[in-house]
Amino acid sequence: MRLVIFGLTITSSWGNGHATLWRGLSRSLARRGHHLTFFEKELPYYAETRDLTTWTDGELILYDCWEIASELACDRLANADVALISSYCPDALAASKLLVEFGERIVKVFYDMDTPVTLHRLETDGSVPYLPSNGLRDFDLVLSFTGGTVVAALKERLGARRVEVLYGHADPQVHYRRLTHPEYDATLSYLGTFARDRQPALEKFFVRPALRMPEWRFLLAGALYPEDFPWKSNIYFLRHLPPSEHGTFFSSSKCTLNLTRSSMIASGFCPSGRIFEAAACGTPVITDRWTGLEEFFEPAREIIVAESTDDVIRAITSPHESIDLIGEAAYKRFLSQHTSDRRAAELESYLQVV
Repeated sequence: MRLVIFGLTITSSWGNGHATLWRGLSRSLARRGHHLTFFEKELPYYAETRDLTTWTDGELILYDCWEIASELACDRLANADVALISSYCPDALAASKLLVEFGERIVKVFYDMDTPVTLHRLETDGSVPYLPSNGLRDFDLVLSFTGGTVVAALKERLGARRVEVLYGHADPQVHYRRLTHPEYDATLSYLGTFARDRQPALEKFFVRPALRMPEWRFLLAGALYPEDFPWKSNIYFLRHLPPSEHGTFFSSSKCTLNLTRSSMIASGFCPSGRIFEAAACGTPVITDRWTGLEEFFEPAREIIVAESTDDVIRAITSPHESIDLIGEAAYKRFLSQHTSDRRAAELESYLQVV
C-alpha cells in the first residue's frame, strides 16, 4: 500500500509521544513492503529540538504553510491507497477537507493518539482544534490509541462509523537490553513529559520514596518540568532523552515508573509507549492502576502495580534476583504481543476490510 500521513511530528520526540511511535510503526510498515509519505509542519518548537534528521523508511515532507503543502499532498494522494490524519496535526482540518474532495478514491483514516484527552477536551471546551466540525463521519476508519469506553464514545459523540484500537508499541531494534551507563544509574527512574494532572501521582510514587530513601539514586527525564518542581538532593534530572538513549536509560535502572494521565485512567485500557519500551529492555515496571492493565501485562508476574508510596519502596528494595524475574516475564510478553511489527500487522488487517 501507499500511505500518506499528516501527523504532529516524526522528527522530534521532545514533549510528545507521537514521534517514537511513528518511527517504530513506519519502520515496520516499510519492512512489510509499504510506501509512506509523512507530512510534518515546521513548528518552531519541534524544528529546534529535532532528533531525527534522516528518515529512510519513507518520504518526509517538511512544510511551512498549508498552501505549499496542499499542492504536494494532492500529488501524493493521487497515487495513494490510504490517507491518515493524526490527532494534534496542526493542519488536520485542512487535510480533512482535502481528503473529502478525493471521495472514495482513497481510504480515509483518522488516528487519535490521544483519545481520552480529545474526548475530555470536547466535553470541557466544546470543540477540539484537530477535529472537523462534523466530527469523524467522513472517515472510513478511526483508530484509537486507547480502548475501553472511548470506542463507543467515538461513535456516539463524533459519529465514527468504524473504530479499531491500535495500541502503543516499541521497536526491538531500537529498544533492547544494553550495557548500563553510570549517568543513567538509578534505583528508580521515570521517563515522561511533565503533565499537571500526573503530578500528584509523580509525587506519591517518585518524590516521596526519594525523600524517605536519601541513600538511593532517583532519575527523572523529560521535557517541560517547571522550576518549582519539588526536587530532592537524590533526584537527578535529564531535560530530554532522545529515543536512541531510551534503551540504555531503562537498562541502567533497577526499576522504572509508569504514570498515567487522569483522563486516561478514567477511560482505562491506556498503556503508554514507555511501558513497552521498558519491557523491551527487560526492566521491571512499577505502574499506577488502571482498568484493562491485565490485558497487556499480568500484575505481580509481569508488572508491579503500586497503590501507595510503601508499595514503591517495597518493590525497589526487593532483591535483584526476585524483581528481575518480573522484567524477564514482561520482556517475553512484549516480544509476543507488543512490538511495532505486531501493530503494523494489526493496521494491515484493519485496512484490508475497509
